[in-house]
Amino acid sequence: MSTVQIFSTIKAKTYSSYFILIGSDEDMLVLSSPATSLELIPPSVSGEYCCRIPLNLYNSATGEELATQIATGRHLKLLEATLTNQFIQVQLCEDGYLAWLSLNDVPSLDAATKIYQSRPISRRQIEQKIPRIIAFTKAAMKQSNYYLWGGTIAPNYDCSGLIQAAFCASGIWLPRDSYQQEAFVKKISYEELLPGDLLFFATTRVDHVALYLGNGYYIHSSGQEVGRNKIAIDPLSNKGDKVSSYYYQKIYSFGRVMESYCP
Repeated sequence: MSTVQIFSTIKAKTYSSYFILIGSDEDMLVLSSPATSLELIPPSVSGEYCCRIPLNLYNSATGEELATQIATGRHLKLLEATLTNQFIQVQLCEDGYLAWLSLNDVPSLDAATKIYQSRPISRRQIEQKIPRIIAFTKAAMKQSNYYLWGGTIAPNYDCSGLIQAAFCASGIWLPRDSYQQEAFVKKISYEELLPGDLLFFATTRVDHVALYLGNGYYIHSSGQEVGRNKIAIDPLSNKGDKVSSYYYQKIYSFGRVMESYCP
């Protein structure tokens, strides 16, 4: 899918025409629509934009379900305009995630002066950051919080959002969703588990992730229906309460973060 760049805007009294350059100079798509926030997007020589404030992204152009959240300073690319529904599809540069942004939020975007570049990090460097990663999750747990589907910004997280945010705070990027994180990490056995490793849980596919703390305990953000509706610490055992026993039965795999994600 091509990156979208705003090429120019021509205003009249009651309408605006949007010239959107897709791909090469010879391939130009012209859209006409009542004036919207789309015209406020500045041209970006780099093809990337930075968000000036935290923003919500959605699963579809209807905006009915939160997909993820992006913190101030994150980079994204604009992919496809859907003016009828007032949403534009974007791709996040740090983790490659695809989602939809409300056109009402585009005034909060700035043209990025430089493209995002991932920074390689070794396993040894990651090991040195594990205490800080664990501390992040415990600090998040101490705040008043609830489980938020799509949440990646404090105080409310979903399971994979908490894990991504904890590692990101230490300069390590992971994919956004739990099944993507499971595919990214190095598979290890139960006997190999160390603090900072990840636990994955599944029904038909991986749908939950937690951070191993050591000594048979893990921390995670679990939902209201079958979890604690907040960030909590649970034992890796079937001898705990109803919630911990439920998740113990769903254990699918264990993984170790060996590097920072590079889209």
